[in-house]
Amino acid sequence: MRRVFGLGETVMDMIFKDNQPVAAKAGGSALNTMVSLARTNVSSYFISEVGTDRLGQMIMDFLEENQLHTDYICRFNKGKSALALAFLNDDNDAEYEFFKDYPKQRLVGEIPEFTPGDILIFGSYFGLNPVIRPRLLEYLQKAKSAGAIIIYDPNFRSHHLENRELLIPIIEENLQIADLVRGSDEDFENIYGTTNPKEVYAKVAQHCTNLIITANKNGVYAFGENHYRHYMVPVIEPISTIGAGDNFNAGMIKAFLDFNIIKSKDLYLSKEDWMHMAAYGIEFSAEVCMRIDNYIHSDFSKKLHDKVQKRIETIN
Repeated sequence: MRRVFGLGETVMDMIFKDNQPVAAKAGGSALNTMVSLARTNVSSYFISEVGTDRLGQMIMDFLEENQLHTDYICRFNKGKSALALAFLNDDNDAEYEFFKDYPKQRLVGEIPEFTPGDILIFGSYFGLNPVIRPRLLEYLQKAKSAGAIIIYDPNFRSHHLENRELLIPIIEENLQIADLVRGSDEDFENIYGTTNPKEVYAKVAQHCTNLIITANKNGVYAFGENHYRHYMVPVIEPISTIGAGDNFNAGMIKAFLDFNIIKSKDLYLSKEDWMHMAAYGIEFSAEVCMRIDNYIHSDFSKKLHDKVQKRIETIN
């Protein structure tokens, strides 16, 4: 069985609507992706760090209940598990405030023995943070040397813009490491100052030639060597967009597994591969937007095949 590893931050999301708390969910970009994958019976391993406090134990219990492998989660007792306040605006998009108290020594756990066929996804500010950067690179380089497929989601938000010039070289180093990049049009506007998909690809392709841009209601843009395709998305009234991109990532990875997409020296994706990845990603993302949750419902996998087949017929 092929394994999927998510490398990223863990937070507890406290979700507010109209200034009232409506839910508390274990969160973090990679965590959201991995929970959804585990709920579709994927062998899912989460690499992260949480405190030994009560909040941290709640998160660990949730992950284990969802059948995630937690062997590579570092527990720390000097500091507190991270908390995020997510305020849903009128469009049900989230605006965040974060509260973090990490120890000085970070990400001290064992690095997995990656193998060819494994998939590793990473990103967000966790993928840029200078405090953990040297250790993070050890994980990435070991995965790359083993022949694992590496997916990078920059998830670069506006509150990091003041450090943009310092962070762009690190972002581009991550692009160089990755076999596939998936980001939103907002991410690339913050990074490169443009939402034009072809202009974005011209920048990214200098480092990684496989790119998916998700542009909300404007659809999905897929670029590879000698490949370009735009996919429309269904019109929905979202309840919450928290986890939309993370779950697109989960759907995309599920397509890698269901259609046995692998790499030899490099990752080459056929027209059919791109179509399957887009169809799965769109369905996972649409599903999570219809509920106040960070991940797909546990029953979603039962109807996944039929939903994806209908989506493929629509976009083919």
